[in-house]
Amino acid sequence: MNNRTTFALLAVLTAVGTITVSSAYAQLPCPDCAGDDPRVIAQQLLLEDIPISLWTDRETYDHNDTIIVEGRVANVVSGVPVTLTVISSLNSVITIDQVSVDEMGNFATSFNTAGDLWKYDGTYFIKANYGSAEKSNKVLVELVGGITSKPTTPVKPVSCGASEFAVEGKCVPYSITGGVITGTSVNTNDNSLIVKISANEDGTLTIRPSADVLDGAFMVLVDGEEWDDVEINGNEISVMFLAGAEEIEIIGTFVVPEFGAIAALILAVAIISIIVVSAKSRLSIMPRY
Repeated sequence: MNNRTTFALLAVLTAVGTITVSSAYAQLPCPDCAGDDPRVIAQQLLLEDIPISLWTDRETYDHNDTIIVEGRVANVVSGVPVTLTVISSLNSVITIDQVSVDEMGNFATSFNTAGDLWKYDGTYFIKANYGSAEKSNKVLVELVGGITSKPTTPVKPVSCGASEFAVEGKCVPYSITGGVITGTSVNTNDNSLIVKISANEDGTLTIRPSADVLDGAFMVLVDGEEWDDVEINGNEISVMFLAGAEEIEIIGTFVVPEFGAIAALILAVAIISIIVVSAKSRLSIMPRY
């Protein structure tokens, strides 16, 4: 290789190196970041590539702690908040909160673990959603020092038709494509009906529960994620799911109560007794002439 060829090759390599360095510095999150630790810069660049990032101050909490949640969105949309959903170890929704995002894309909030909805030990999911299902992320925390499991009460078996499933002693009509139903349950804390499925391909689940089973459906979760491919027409709910889906949770304003007809009758008798006693008491204190 002669000297002229060598100088030409060096010139090309120098130009390529200059372009690469310039491109890298052009992507820095701020103009003054050039002197920062390269690892810090790499983390900042990574956060810019993730649609929404999420983290907590610790991984483990007890049942009287405060969970501090922070995060960042990559592309800020003015006026659009981050929706945070907390799901318990029993796979029930504890709370849903909306948090504002500052102009840099940062957001922060906190959750107090005191209260009945947080009393069970296990893994809790905190999910963040920013405008669409694609812009979502989640973080897991562990709660310890509480109740290890939820007691269950036996339910009287019921015989349902071929196109019905049983839930808490009641039959619910349904149709499904792309999969099969493997189990059902209710969560009275969140007024939700949970349907376990095995989906070998994309499909649709349609259920038509009576108002005394589930009423006022307003939100659907698929595998713990808030789901938009849903049609709600009165008490007919159709959920479009993807292959591999395992659980559909439908949240309403009312779900099958834990007490039955006998408990309701006892409650009615108690109320009538109170009314009768109150009436007699008022008559006894009235003056007699």
